[in-house]
Amino acid sequence: MPDASAVLARYGAEVPRYTSYPTSPHFSAEDGRQLMPELIAGLQPGELVSVYIHIPFCDRLCWFCGCHTKQTQRYEPVEAYVGSLVAEIAAFRERAGFSPTLAALHLGGGSPSLLRSAEFVRLAKALRGAFEFAWDAEVSVEIDPSDVTADTLEGLKAIGLTRASIGVQDFDPAVQTAINRPQSFELTRSVIADLREKTGCRINIDALYGLPLQTSERLEATIAKVISLRPDRVALFGYAHVPWMKKHQRLICEADLPGRSARLVDAAYAAEMLVEHGYERIGIDHFARPGDALAQAARSGRLHRNFQGYTTDTCETLIGFGASAISRFHGGYIQNVVATQSYQDMVGRGELPAMRGYRLSRDDVIRGWIIERLMCDFRIGFDELTQRFGAAAAAPYVREALRIVSDDRDRLVRAEEHAFVIRPQARAFARIVASWFDAYRDSGAARYSNAV
Repeated sequence: MPDASAVLARYGAEVPRYTSYPTSPHFSAEDGRQLMPELIAGLQPGELVSVYIHIPFCDRLCWFCGCHTKQTQRYEPVEAYVGSLVAEIAAFRERAGFSPTLAALHLGGGSPSLLRSAEFVRLAKALRGAFEFAWDAEVSVEIDPSDVTADTLEGLKAIGLTRASIGVQDFDPAVQTAINRPQSFELTRSVIADLREKTGCRINIDALYGLPLQTSERLEATIAKVISLRPDRVALFGYAHVPWMKKHQRLICEADLPGRSARLVDAAYAAEMLVEHGYERIGIDHFARPGDALAQAARSGRLHRNFQGYTTDTCETLIGFGASAISRFHGGYIQNVVATQSYQDMVGRGELPAMRGYRLSRDDVIRGWIIERLMCDFRIGFDELTQRFGAAAAAPYVREALRIVSDDRDRLVRAEEHAFVIRPQARAFARIVASWFDAYRDSGAARYSNAV
């Protein structure tokens, strides 16, 4: 096994999660509004697209959260915000000039589950007015069990929910107090049962390691309870402590956080528990039952990665609606303005709410593909690289990969016949290996979360 302390000391303990390339800190404020009309114009009729809708509201502020969100105790701001979403969706359809085919829809936040059924119906109507839904479109929604009522279930049915992503984090009361996230196992179990009965959806569960006051025993107990709920997928994320970005994380006592070595040990043990109960490892932090589409995609080399993490979504275009939402087009990225009120004001004036953007170069596209394959498959197939980009374009990256192998003092990677491979015992450091191919790694002053 690689020496974790030596690896982190040599290459740095903070690296991107690589849900995009380049990562969002490298987007430019000058490019967003200029690029957006051009990128929308590049959409082709018949092209499959995925859609992300951001709901930046919660009825409580969890201290661990790294999302763009804010707490509200009144529903009127949420209702007004949905009106802005409806207007933005309609404006997109007008600029596109046709209705693209929607293959995947994800509502994230914040807490989309605090929407009432009337707002889910409004969103469903707006989306179906702007997009043609594929017959097998997946509709996923992030859910806080504390929000869910009978009215919520009706709203989720109206929008066509097929997959619910349930936030758990940790079931231990002491840990929940330390992160301001009270949520009983009994409530979670009841909500999951209702979701299965009322919507027939599949269930994902998000759990975290590296939380304050979270011991190995407490994490083990949480994972055992997660397994008892029989989710189709489990995301086992490492808590990202970034108080320089998210000021509310300063409410977490840093002395209560486990160290890097403890994080590695806990993550490995939790993963072993899931595997022992029949789940297959997916990438660095996901697990799925063998019959799940995510597991099938991983086995066949069809796994992908986007802003929601590991996915079976093959769409090259992802259209983001809402404050701070990021869109990915063939030619680049666009991020909407982050501040909720500014977003609503711009939409109300009929303006594009684009704030920052990035135009992709050929080098970006190739490096982005390399990094995605490393994060998904832990390998780069040189033949596939050549087939996709051509022999002349691929050759410099093959040489770069082989040079990385020869310079690797920690034996994280190796060269096989026609491939660059992260060693199985080094997969916990996949983000670090991916960063070796990141041309922007040493540029700018961006800071990231722990690599493990």
